[in-house]
Amino acid sequence: MFSATQTSKSQFLDKARLAREERRGHKEKERAATQIQALIRRFLCRCRLQREIRKEVDDFFATTESGTTKRNALSIFKIARKLLFIFDKDDKLRFEKLCRTILSSMEVENEPKVWYVSLALSKDLTIPWLKQIKDVLWVSCEFLKKLKPDIMQDNKLVTLYLTMLVTFTDTSTWKIIRGKGEALKPALHRICENIMGHLNQKGFYSVLQILLTNGLARSRPSLSKGTLTAIFTLSLRPVVAANFSDNLLRSFLIHIMSVPAIISHLNTLTPDCMITIQTHDLMRKFILFVSREEQCSDICVCLEGSHTLCLLGNLIQLGYLNVKVLEQEAGHFVKDLTDMLSYCQRYVSQKKSNLTHWHPVLGWFSQTVHYGLNDSMPLVTKQLQCLWGVPVICTLFCDVLSKKLEVQEPTPAPPPPQPNTLQNNLPVKNLFKRAFQKSASVRNILKPVGGRRVDSAEVQKVCSVCVLYQTALTTLTQIRLQILTGLTYLDDLLPKLWAFICELGPQGGLKLFLECLNNDTDESKQLLAMLMLFCDCSRHLITILDDIEVYEEQISFKMEELITISSFLNTFVYKMIWDGILENANGEKLELFHSVHGWLMVLYERDCRRRFTPDEHWLRKDLKPSLLFQELEKGKKRAQLLLQYIPHVIPHKNRVLLFRNIVTKEKETLGLVETSSASPHVTHITIRRSRMLEDGYDQLRRLPVNSIKGVIRVKFVNDLGVDEAGIDQDGVFKEFLEEIIKKVFNPALNLFKTTNGNERLYPSPTSNIHENHLQLFEFVGKMLGKALYEGIVVDVPFASFFLSQVLGHHHSSFYSYIDELPSLDSEFYKNLTSIKRYDGDVSDLGLTLSYDEDVMGQLVCHELIPGGKTMPVTNENKISYIHLMAHFRMHTQIKDQTVAFIRGFRSIINPEWLHMFSTPEVQRLISGDNAEIDLDDLKKHTVYYGGFHSSHRVIIWLWDILSSDFTPEERAMFLKFVTSCSRPPLLGFAYLKPPFSIRCVEVSDDQVRSAYTTILLDGMPALKVPGNTEQIIKMFV
Repeated sequence: MFSATQTSKSQFLDKARLAREERRGHKEKERAATQIQALIRRFLCRCRLQREIRKEVDDFFATTESGTTKRNALSIFKIARKLLFIFDKDDKLRFEKLCRTILSSMEVENEPKVWYVSLALSKDLTIPWLKQIKDVLWVSCEFLKKLKPDIMQDNKLVTLYLTMLVTFTDTSTWKIIRGKGEALKPALHRICENIMGHLNQKGFYSVLQILLTNGLARSRPSLSKGTLTAIFTLSLRPVVAANFSDNLLRSFLIHIMSVPAIISHLNTLTPDCMITIQTHDLMRKFILFVSREEQCSDICVCLEGSHTLCLLGNLIQLGYLNVKVLEQEAGHFVKDLTDMLSYCQRYVSQKKSNLTHWHPVLGWFSQTVHYGLNDSMPLVTKQLQCLWGVPVICTLFCDVLSKKLEVQEPTPAPPPPQPNTLQNNLPVKNLFKRAFQKSASVRNILKPVGGRRVDSAEVQKVCSVCVLYQTALTTLTQIRLQILTGLTYLDDLLPKLWAFICELGPQGGLKLFLECLNNDTDESKQLLAMLMLFCDCSRHLITILDDIEVYEEQISFKMEELITISSFLNTFVYKMIWDGILENANGEKLELFHSVHGWLMVLYERDCRRRFTPDEHWLRKDLKPSLLFQELEKGKKRAQLLLQYIPHVIPHKNRVLLFRNIVTKEKETLGLVETSSASPHVTHITIRRSRMLEDGYDQLRRLPVNSIKGVIRVKFVNDLGVDEAGIDQDGVFKEFLEEIIKKVFNPALNLFKTTNGNERLYPSPTSNIHENHLQLFEFVGKMLGKALYEGIVVDVPFASFFLSQVLGHHHSSFYSYIDELPSLDSEFYKNLTSIKRYDGDVSDLGLTLSYDEDVMGQLVCHELIPGGKTMPVTNENKISYIHLMAHFRMHTQIKDQTVAFIRGFRSIINPEWLHMFSTPEVQRLISGDNAEIDLDDLKKHTVYYGGFHSSHRVIIWLWDILSSDFTPEERAMFLKFVTSCSRPPLLGFAYLKPPFSIRCVEVSDDQVRSAYTTILLDGMPALKVPGNTEQIIKMFV
């Protein structure tokens, strides 16, 4: 019973709850329906109102356009208020008509009630009118942001909306102020200022920036003269109205002056705007504003990299066009540019990564790159070039350039090197003639003198300018060469900068800069930046000058100055390494080292090609080779760095000894040296004398590299296969190696050719007549490497350009094909460089970017670039033509042969072993020393066999004849006979492989001539009289 009551109660409560929920749901539906109906009625009412207003607006403009009635200002105001009330994106055309109606009302003569601006004087309508014109102008700005000036229809609308803005931001065109209205001018001016203030708050400058960028950031600007003038005028009005306040200057710099190349476009299209800039002294105001550190930082952060670069270009061009202001504000100008470049430099990266983007001026850049600006980058680059243009350089370096270099009596240039060098083709007569012709510019040689205080204002100014250009070099990575070329354009800038450096400190130059290395002050950094800039520019200059310009004309630097500078650089780099500074260097100090070292190596390599320094100029007398070798054994870092960067400070013979020690250590590591516990593996080969090259090639080319490096025993057989008698103490292999090398380097084989004049060897461009010519070149490279590996000197004079490529020097940034060209063909070099100096129109010579060559009776045309045979050589591309031609003759023509030769050579000789030698030094390593034979040394290291000894009468006769009766040339012939090379080994006869040996043999006189080939040692018969001995020796030779 109780359970049933409870159940009915629960059911009752559930029904009541459901009923309540149902009633609540009905009420929610009724309320929702009411709201929906209200919204729909409101929407329909609004649509109806909008249709009515739009119809009224359309009727108004239709009546206005018909010209039947002049609309007064009040009617325009009312219709504008209605249009703005319902305005949306579909009302573009109506708004355009409204703007035209307003502008038309402003042009009516002598009818104040028609002038739209007259409502500003109405007591009741001033505030509503002011609000309305602000709204109208801002809607105009909104449209301007979306318009594309390169589209004709959009261009017309741009003109319309700009006219609106120009008209209502200045009272100069308002007819209401004419006559008695002059008294209203201050009040109306304040209205204009109020309007401009409102627009600025809404983002007026951003609108103008977008419009300018759309119209100018392209290869061809799409803004007309009038449009550009209007935009610039609008951008300048708020700044002038605010009396050049910081806020408005900041906005102007960020939004207007950062538009790509705007100053360039203003200067080209609207010169009147440039006059306005000068009238308001804007450049000075910009410079002083940005010179405040917090303002400069704020602007750079707002703009980021690409637009900061654009602002930089515009400021630089302003300085270029306003040299007077630049002179007065040079200090602030330099500081501003340095700060902005330093900001960009923080984001310049040396390599590509996931966080970098490519920029056409900055290179890999870790900030966002605005690719839409890329079309305008050529113009921005032209603006940046103004920084290293002559007017700006003369202004900024005025303290350096104003220095007078005292004139002295002319001294002739050094004579060309001796006939055994590569540059003996420059006639002495011509050299002296040029030197005296330039006597008007001859001056005292600049040497360190000291005496100028480094804390003086003049020195600080020059240092800051050097910091600016050095920062530009490290930031504007893609136009670095342009900067260096601009800085070296004035012939006297670098000599005068060197003179300035020579005067710094109490003693001048070196000591001061070495002290700066140990200081971390701003003053030290600036002084080192000056040195760094001098080195970078000088290195670039000497690299692009040819030998005639350096040695004869002595452009910029005199020979004696180059000697002084090279001594300074040599000491500076040595101290940086030996004092441990380089080991811990990073950042700026590391860049400084590479800059100074680069300039040093350019001078050193130039000196190696054609000597201008005195003997032992490059050596360091305070460096003991024994100490260096000890430190190398211990793995000391400074010794390794010294050998890596400036091995030339070590005497040549010590480096050769080090090279031999390195080879010996490798032989020990590979087990190629006889020890008490093991003997090296010996490779035996059989060679037919009549087919020596073919047999040697077939048997050796298949050997592993380590077998070629090891011991090779040669057995000669005749054509019948009968063994030749011989005593092999490595002499047979040496004879085989020498004969192989003699055959392959014979020009008649056409693997190698000789240069004109000095007959030095390089690969033949037509070697492909041999079916396997590249395999032969690789084999030849291995054989030459084997000779060098074993210390066997061979009489093979290489052209220096080819040897430089074997050493890998052509990959260096210091290498110049033009400088090496005389080693290939001195006459061709003269003819080619004469094009460089040709004063007339080079196109008259009828040259093209191609090279015609006679190949086995057929004329073959080689294009230096694709399509080159149809491209004429002109004054604009003649330098490129010279470099392309030199590159083709010395590299492209023989590229495959050179690569094959290098591959074989480097399989035997580790290229790192030869880094300590210059090109001429490697030639000496291959062919021995070009010095007189030291008979005492030869006598000391001679081995005797068969009963001969040092006191034997025949031996005494031999040495007496060689020393007393033989000329130096005959002694060289004797040495060539017994060793196959006329030059002694670099380290003396103790290192002759195999050693010089004399064996006593019992033969008759008619058998003497066969002695050498029979026993492969110097066989001397036991003769009885000295005279007969001399005849026998000469018969051998």
